[in-house]
Parts: sequence; structure tokens; C-alpha cells
Amino acid sequence: MGSVNIEKLRVIVGEQNILSDPADLYVYGSDSSVHQAMPQAVVRPQNTEQVQAIMRYADDEKIPVVPRGSASGMCGQAVPVFGGIIMDMRDMNRILEINPEDGYCRVEPGVVDDDLNRALKPYGVFYPPTPASSVVATIGGEIANNASGTRSVKYGAARDAVLAVKVVMANGDCISLGANTRVAASGYPLEKLLIGSEGTLAIIVEATLRFVPIPKLRCMGIAKFNLLSDAGHAISEIMGSGCQPSMLELIDKIAIIAANKAEKLGLPEVDAILLFEADGMVKEVVDPEVQKFQSICEKHNGFGFEYSYDEKERARIWAGRSKLFPSLSKYDERLASTSLADDMAVPFSKMAETADKIHEVAERHGLVMTAYGHCGAGCMHTKILMNTDDESQWEAAKAAVTEIYDFVISVGGTTSAEHGIGLSKAAAFRKEKASTLELMRAVKKAFDPNNILNPGKLMDGPDDWVAETQLRYQTSK
Repeated sequence: MGSVNIEKLRVIVGEQNILSDPADLYVYGSDSSVHQAMPQAVVRPQNTEQVQAIMRYADDEKIPVVPRGSASGMCGQAVPVFGGIIMDMRDMNRILEINPEDGYCRVEPGVVDDDLNRALKPYGVFYPPTPASSVVATIGGEIANNASGTRSVKYGAARDAVLAVKVVMANGDCISLGANTRVAASGYPLEKLLIGSEGTLAIIVEATLRFVPIPKLRCMGIAKFNLLSDAGHAISEIMGSGCQPSMLELIDKIAIIAANKAEKLGLPEVDAILLFEADGMVKEVVDPEVQKFQSICEKHNGFGFEYSYDEKERARIWAGRSKLFPSLSKYDERLASTSLADDMAVPFSKMAETADKIHEVAERHGLVMTAYGHCGAGCMHTKILMNTDDESQWEAAKAAVTEIYDFVISVGGTTSAEHGIGLSKAAAFRKEKASTLELMRAVKKAFDPNNILNPGKLMDGPDDWVAETQLRYQTSK
């Protein structure tokens, strides 16, 4: 791999849009994962022409380029494991077009999710694949990781919302993929290859996105369970019943305790809570859905039901889930919340078994783990709460992650539901996709012959993320 010439980059983007001070490079060397690596330079392109010029230079010199949005990814996707150039796309943040007649909008990759939805709201529509990090997450990063969120059960993920993309290839060529229509029957859907590619194929410089009407009514409810397995069985039956929840979320006891400690919410510290929502344009459609959710939960020993159409009441019901991620660090002041086996999907019928497996594996390895997430989409999130100063805890975490993902694959699940692969999940990803790895590498080579775009990720990530990557933590025996 080549060495970065700062002066050449300065000519392309200008003095104010390049960073090379070690303090700046250190900040850009990590994302929201456990990983850390130093780039040689950070560039902040202002337009597509600058992205093209950077890529031509990098391709000629064989210098790695890692595209980056807000770095809210949890698996190391934006960590520059081979140094090179971090390309910060946040200054390319214009909403280029909102076209209500044709049902799409065009945006640059640095547009923040919440900002886009604020702009769409006056038109009575919204962009639905909204992750929990939507206050900072950029559209380019969401596409690169196929992000989704709480309403993915009804409205889908980024892959379902992207109609077209404009990208800069590794050699600097700019091409358009997809179409501004809801259907397109001919040829290979190359635009879909960019969704979930984690910056390994091309640099997204523009996206055309479909939006959907904002429902007039939303009714949110809560059900409590004394057994996590009962909540899991309720999830499976709800999703197999013909119901269409717009949200179905699971929170386990560890997460409930953490949320209570952090936010003083006074939630009952039961084994599990289910949050459910139905939406629509008239109550005659929404009410029967909510009643069916309650009936199914009661069948599986659910109790303590509350539900409301009122926005303030819905916010109160939702508070425990909305504050969950930052709250986990308060479960035990001696333990840090780390994103490792944090994101998987399993068939609905395996949700209860998966939740129980997570807790069993954690206890056996001397760790604390949560089981929560967008269960209506089959998505199970976990966090490992551990003493990050203790090297033996990292080894225990590595063993636990391997066991959990082996189990997930054995029941027909998948390694990542929405957070991506990056570095942390590469070994599990390769096990799951063993029969298609060479085909994926061939696609990568066709897009990026010199392997400069975010190398060392996805199918080329580390076998041992503890031993083979630099962690953001100092450990002792």
C-alpha cells in the first residue's frame, strides 16, 4: 500500500478540508466499535468532482480509502485498519430534490436521517429505515450498512427504500445505478450491491430514496412477562397471526434494570417487556390490531397491559427502549457496555430459544449480556457488559461471541440484521456465507481491482478480532 502525499490532497480539497495532525487522526481512528487504527490523513470532500480526484490519486498510488459518515457504526466498518485516507462525507449534505408526485427524494450521502425526515414531514411522508442513531446517522452510512430500525417490521430496511445511487468507483469514474421508479425489471440490480457493502465497492455520492405516507394514527402498548421465553413465544405467534405491527420490541430484565438505574423510570423489573405498535389512517383498522396483540400476549402469560394513541403517553411508554443503549453502562458501574455479538436475526420461532441461549452463554463465561431488539423483524440485539481492563474478559467475550453466532447460524439465522459486519463479526460472517465468499471477492475485484476501498472488512476481516485488531481499551492480565 502506498504512502499518502498530504500536499496532493491539499490541492484537491483545500487547506481547510484536510486533517493530518495526530490528535485529529486519533479521533478519526475509531467509530462506535471496540476497534482503533490510525489513518494517515482525513479529507472532507465538498462535491463529487473532489471525490473523483481523490479516488484517482488513491487508485494510482494504491492507497486505502475508508468512506465515513458519522461513525455511529458498532462493528469497526469505518476503522482504517491499513491506514491510508479517511474520506469524511458529512459536508456533502444537501437534499437535492423532494418529488412528492413521483414519490422519491434525492440526497447527498452526508444528509442526517432526522434532518431528512424533518424536511419530508411537511409533505406528509417519511423515510422509514430510521435507526436509533438517526440524530447523527447519515444516509450514506445507512445505505452502506443496510440500516433499519424500530419500524422495519412494517416498512423495511434501507435496501427496501433505495431506488438508485450515484457512485464514484475506485478508479474515479462516476456512474449511476438503478432508476427513479418503483419497478425496474431489466438487467442486474447493481444499485442493490452497494447496500450493505460497507464502503468496499464504491463511494456513494447521491441516493434516490422512496418515502411512505406518515400514518394519521399510532397506538403503542406494553405487555409484561415473568418469563423471557413466554415473551419469545408471543412474538412468534404475533408475527404468524396475520397481524401487521408497525413496531414490536423486546426488552429483557437486564436492560430494564439498566434503564431504571439510568433514567429512574420505575419500570417493573420483570423478565421481559414487549412494546407493540399499530398504525394506520383510521381507528377501525388500528384498534383490532392492538386488541389482537393483547390477546396473544395474554395467551402467553402476558400482563400489565397499557396502550395509548396520545403522543405524550406513547413517549412515556417508549422511554425505556429509547434510552436503552446509553443506559446499559449503568447496569453495573464496574462494567462497560461493548458492542460485539450485538446484532443478529433469527426466524421468529427461534426468538425465545435465542434469548435464552444468550443468557446461558453469558453466565457460563462469567459475562453479563442483554437480549433486546426489533423482534418483529427477527432482530435480536445484545451487548456484552464486561470489565474491559481485564484481558481474560476479552477472551471470554470472544468465546461467547463465537458460540452465539454458531447457534444463530445453526437455527437458520444471519450474522447481522442491521449493524453490519466490519471487523467484529467477520469470522462469523465467513462461516455463514462460506459457499459465496469467492463470488463476493470476485464482485469486489470487479468494482475495486486494486483493493483500496475499505480493505480488510466483510469477507476479508480478521479471524480473531481480539488478537488481530487494535482495541480502544488498555488491558491487564
